[in-house]
Amino acid sequence: MTGATDVAPQPIAADPPAVTIDAFLGGKVEAVQPATGHHRSGLEAVLLAAALDSRITGTVVDLGAGAGVAGFCAAARCKRAKVVLVERDADLIECARAALARPANEAFADRVRIIAADISAPQATRAEAGAGRDLADHVLLNPPFYERAGGTRSPAKARASAHVLAPGGLDPWLRAAASVLKFGGDVTVIFRADGLADLLSASARRFGGAEIMPMLPRPEQPAHRILVRAVKGSRAALRILPPLVLHREDGSAFTPGVDAMLREGRALSSVNRAWHGGRARPS
Repeated sequence: MTGATDVAPQPIAADPPAVTIDAFLGGKVEAVQPATGHHRSGLEAVLLAAALDSRITGTVVDLGAGAGVAGFCAAARCKRAKVVLVERDADLIECARAALARPANEAFADRVRIIAADISAPQATRAEAGAGRDLADHVLLNPPFYERAGGTRSPAKARASAHVLAPGGLDPWLRAAASVLKFGGDVTVIFRADGLADLLSASARRFGGAEIMPMLPRPEQPAHRILVRAVKGSRAALRILPPLVLHREDGSAFTPGVDAMLREGRALSSVNRAWHGGRARPS
């Protein structure tokens, strides 16, 4: 047979997924994010990073880091800290790697490490990947917001997995956080306000001294998000702090303090002095 060959035909390589380059903290951070099909980080990731005092040292672990926005913002703000991104999605890991190669991120790229691991995997599996015990001094968590029966699930599988909690709810996230944290280390979580009871239940056996900050869309509106910080091994009492108001009363503009966090990298404690127990000087 003329032209016969023993070499199997090779599949045509698929085009790489479309991405966008998104600037944060007034251009101090650039993230590479999938244009479609995945969760895209924004306001919540930046506010989560702003919860850290800029003078911290040690290691910050961003669990379920996605494309790395919260971790990158933490690295840009906290110049003496190392940052570890833990993510399972291969596309998002490639986005994070691509972002670290961008000139805009040169100032902190050498302090950021990426670990490919599933936070819901057994501890031994996570440890083998590099996310073992006592890795972190601080953990950032931006878990999916919705239970399977609630919320509006995205038709894109990858995007849906970032929005909808897997079976077990928040427990695997808090279990992983407790595993990688050193004793006395802290975890900071951003979550929906009506999920506070579930969050406290998942953290109760592992963390104490919780500080809860409601986040209000506008003055006199109910909280729709919460920031919660708790300490591994603490027995201190829970504290509910004054709220953070995101927007001015009229229009869509952010309040001056929130705008400073988003554009200038200001710390949350400089806007709401009660955060971190009022102990930290604004930074």
